[in-house]
Amino acid sequence: MRRFHVKKNDEVVVLSGSDKGKRGRVISVLGKKQRVIVEGARLIKRHMRKSQTHPQGAIVEREGSIHISNVMKAEDFDARASKRGTAAPAAS
Repeated sequence: MRRFHVKKNDEVVVLSGSDKGKRGRVISVLGKKQRVIVEGARLIKRHMRKSQTHPQGAIVEREGSIHISNVMKAEDFDARASKRGTAAPAAS
């Protein structure tokens, strides 16, 4: 198993992609695929089959995975921004 720079429950900032600048907590780390699932980032719509919880079926919005190289710990991001002189950190 490889070691990664983020782990579960770390607060991270998304560095690239359509969700660039979003902050969120790491829900899980997918080690073999080198991806993370970040709370509130890369929301996808999942079509659910009829079940007891969804008797009519449903379209559920949930988080998708992001490659681990596209996220950075929030405290490292803020330290880098203050060092560079950028006024405001990433939006939450």
